[in-house]
Amino acid sequence: MRLPQGFEEYTDLQCDRLSFLQDYLAQKGVQTSVVPLNGRKHLYVNFPSTSYDPTFKIKTVITHYDRVPNSPGANDNSAANFCVADFAARLIARPNLTHNVRIFFTDGEELGEKGVFEQGAYKLAELFKKMGITHDDVYVFDACGRGTVPILARAGLEVKSNSAFKRQFNDLYSRTENLLRNVCTNSWMSLPVPYSDNAGFLACGIPAVAITFLPKEEAGLYYKNLMTDPNLEKAIMNCDIASSGGTIQKFKYKEKMPMTWRMFHTIYDNVMSLSEESFPLLGQLLDEIASQRTLA
Repeated sequence: MRLPQGFEEYTDLQCDRLSFLQDYLAQKGVQTSVVPLNGRKHLYVNFPSTSYDPTFKIKTVITHYDRVPNSPGANDNSAANFCVADFAARLIARPNLTHNVRIFFTDGEELGEKGVFEQGAYKLAELFKKMGITHDDVYVFDACGRGTVPILARAGLEVKSNSAFKRQFNDLYSRTENLLRNVCTNSWMSLPVPYSDNAGFLACGIPAVAITFLPKEEAGLYYKNLMTDPNLEKAIMNCDIASSGGTIQKFKYKEKMPMTWRMFHTIYDNVMSLSEESFPLLGQLLDEIASQRTLA
């Protein structure tokens, strides 16, 4: 399987991933800045001011670079890191292009297991809010290196109010569905997905959508399991299951999750688990985002 140059080095357990990303991008002519927040170090891509037109919405692309200890993190989240880094290089190579794209490689996504307020993206979203940056289109890419079925996370759709946030989120969600149709026609799905950095933005009242990939067979089986087990979505979204059972109950629901997700945070999230065809597909989605023009 052909992988981007340097990918195996990036997934080595001893790799300093922030320094690697800085060097990788610099070699491609992309300048970056480190944004320290609450002990986390986010990496921001510096595009020239000519890349932005205030007539149209800014599109913020986010992909976390941190990983849990002792896991290569090939899918969670190295594949998306490389695709977004190469996307930044494609944009920087076109200095006359007005693309309105903002890119962050975030730190501390994995801390979300301790609660969304511990997540690195939550503090970043707080900073956005303080700066009045609340109307961006925020796209989160997580675990996009295995499979060819893009999954649009349903997180945010559960809000029932007629608030400005809900209207803005629904608009972003609908336009993201159209984006997926443009690239993937009918080979994408909208399903419950474990929270990623979208959780931090949603918690701050900033609409954000998350996209992940699954193999076709896993996506189909997961959909079937959701239809037959009303408690599965709660388990996926880290909610309490409304029945007892302890470890056995927890295992039962884990077994109904896609195999791709069960490999997260383990030694099995390695380069051998990836799909070569996932990389160009994500590249197409990112290029489609860059081409979008939505009035601000």
